[in-house]
Amino acid sequence: MAFELRKYLSEEKGFNLMLGFIIRPPHQLLSLLSCPGLRIPRFSVLCAPPRLRTMAASSSFSELPLVAVCQVTSTPDKEQNFKTCAELIREAARLGACLAFLPEAFDFIARDPEETRRLSEPLSGNLLEEYTQLARECGLWLSLGGFHERGQDWEQTQKIYNCHVILNNMGSVVATYRKTHLCDVEIPGQGPMRESNSTIPGPSLESPISTPAGKIGLAICYDMRFPELSLALVQAGAEILTYPSAFGSVTGPAHWEVLLRARAIETQCYVVAAAQCGRHHEKRASYGHSMVVDPWGTVVARCSEGPGLCLARIDLNYLQQLRKQLPVFQHRRPDLYGNLGHPLS
Repeated sequence: MAFELRKYLSEEKGFNLMLGFIIRPPHQLLSLLSCPGLRIPRFSVLCAPPRLRTMAASSSFSELPLVAVCQVTSTPDKEQNFKTCAELIREAARLGACLAFLPEAFDFIARDPEETRRLSEPLSGNLLEEYTQLARECGLWLSLGGFHERGQDWEQTQKIYNCHVILNNMGSVVATYRKTHLCDVEIPGQGPMRESNSTIPGPSLESPISTPAGKIGLAICYDMRFPELSLALVQAGAEILTYPSAFGSVTGPAHWEVLLRARAIETQCYVVAAAQCGRHHEKRASYGHSMVVDPWGTVVARCSEGPGLCLARIDLNYLQQLRKQLPVFQHRRPDLYGNLGHPLS
């Protein structure tokens, strides 16, 4: 089913309408996507319900920063995984995005801990260098949502970190966050997960990083189940929370969207969640449904089934308006229940 892609005409009527594009894989894309009024097959458009503006009008829709959320099916084949991600990143750049988000384990998803350790690399390795060159080539900021990192303690521990890396458009590493909550769970019908068999929990949170889309607070997948983390990030200045993930086929339908919308509502942040999808190998599959949620809790963009990307505009004026209209952080009572999510130092 196709919809006509239009310019943001509703701004003249006093509404703040967030528009998200659900896009199939790049080989199905047409270079004329950005032309207003063009009717294009194989695309669908997700429009959030209009929200009446009660304060000064925010920026023209076309001037708002555009972010791309990539959905992939990683396998143990690192070279093929890079080709898939690079294709999506180049398409995001062609469509005018300033920042592209990749999911957890964008580099690979192994069959077992031994394979995970064997395929892992340090941040100074060849794979991150390829992404550094890609960021420079495309002039695009990249959120590399979960890199299997051999840290400085690799020789002693023989375990890796699940590392979220931010590259700027010059290819420089500007932030790293190592996943602090490891997923050691047993879900009936989904199989046991023992992330700690091959991974060390990170020692600290990372202060939000300024990007062309806004200040981003870094987290990874299972971290979304711990609201203390998101509250700490927003108190440190985060405007966008990002949860690159590889959710399972049982927890995904039950908890994925609910948790993401809850984190957006309670922090009054945008939430960007790039996800793994489909079957990675005979031992593992992921839920997919990558999405962007606005500070009101509305899903403003989401990926359809299979690898691809979705696009969303980030309206920080709207975020600030909402925080003024609903000042929940001014109304907190730490004298009664403590300060959940202490601000970062």
